[in-house]
Amino acid sequence: MAVDILIGLQWGDEGKGKIVDVLAPTYDIVARFQGGPNAGHTLEFEGTKHVLHQIPSGIFHPNIKNIIGNGVVLDPIVFRNEMLKLQERGVDAARNLFISKKAQLIIPSHRNIDRVSEEALGKAKIGSTLKGIGPTYQDKIGRVGLRVGDIVAPDFKDRYNRLLDRHRKMVEFYGQQLDLGNEEAVFFEAIEYLRTLKLVDSEYMINEAMKNGERILAEGAQGALLDVDFGTYPFVTSSTTLVAGACTGLGVAPRHIGEVYGIFKAYCTRVGSGPFPTELHDQVGENIRQAGKEFGSTTGRPRRCGWVDLPALKYSIMLNGVTQLNMMKADVLTEFDTIQVCTHYKLASGEVTDQLPHSLEEPIEPVYVDLPGWKVDLNLIESVEDLPEAFMKYITFLEEQLQVPISIVSVGPDRKSTLRREIEKVG
Repeated sequence: MAVDILIGLQWGDEGKGKIVDVLAPTYDIVARFQGGPNAGHTLEFEGTKHVLHQIPSGIFHPNIKNIIGNGVVLDPIVFRNEMLKLQERGVDAARNLFISKKAQLIIPSHRNIDRVSEEALGKAKIGSTLKGIGPTYQDKIGRVGLRVGDIVAPDFKDRYNRLLDRHRKMVEFYGQQLDLGNEEAVFFEAIEYLRTLKLVDSEYMINEAMKNGERILAEGAQGALLDVDFGTYPFVTSSTTLVAGACTGLGVAPRHIGEVYGIFKAYCTRVGSGPFPTELHDQVGENIRQAGKEFGSTTGRPRRCGWVDLPALKYSIMLNGVTQLNMMKADVLTEFDTIQVCTHYKLASGEVTDQLPHSLEEPIEPVYVDLPGWKVDLNLIESVEDLPEAFMKYITFLEEQLQVPISIVSVGPDRKSTLRREIEKVG
């Protein structure tokens, strides 16, 4: 049995959590394979909004196993708070949640390092969420980090103190002093809680599940354009956000990859610094922000907004081998008479291309095609057959340009506002 993978194709915030929740009933296992508490997967059903940061989005389905894979960086404090909130809402998350022993731990000093290093960059700052993600991945690559499996070792406190001393010197390098306040005590309380949960060798668990014919959905965080190798470097995250990250973040061989669901918004957003060719600095951009409630679910920061960018989408589709597209938040564009779609870039040299240049920081002029708006409240539509003609022309245009079918269209925030289309699968 293959592992299907769900990937964000833009700069994150595409609505992956909602789609995982919608698809989850057809799977036996949902597994997160990278990222950490910088992710914010929002799900809304029965009139209640839920935001998950580290826990897989299949957690609301009691018969599905949820795995936090080895590629994830886990903050025990944030994780414990998230688990307790679920418990308050009547969700027994601990029953079907499994955590890889090889997942890296975020300790309180990681956030200190994140903050002081970001401050040192000044105007060149990356736009970090300051959750300690980057420093934790740095420790992982530097082979000095702590892993979930270490918390049951008798010398865990000694290992922790060695890493803390290392971090103290790093913070002093920036001319500051390490200040953890009461975070250290809260951290060790969270570690005690973590010890009560199911810590597993998740790579074995997943491969055994495949042998047994169980269906597995791998859930990515952030988006393809934030990938540490292929994103808009250096304004990227610290992990591999592509399909390749599911292989290394779960222990799945490439030959076991099945469907690849690519999630994108009907427009574009970005949080933090970095290039954004179709960004709108006018009232149109503000109207999209307000209509889409485009404020970070993790940071609360207002998201930058712009029209959909097809060269960037084609790039992400190519890198991930996407077989099906899911378009989110189409209802946000309801108010516009004209919808613009960026089909090409005009570079400073005068060249017109539909490929991403090495650096998007060079002057780029988006080349747009104008399409008619639909001016119909899509929130009220419950069947694909009832979608307005102008909206269907928008979908058809995107499919022709991207050469991948759009199988799901989201027309509202609620779980039920998700319309499925009959498609011919790629490949």
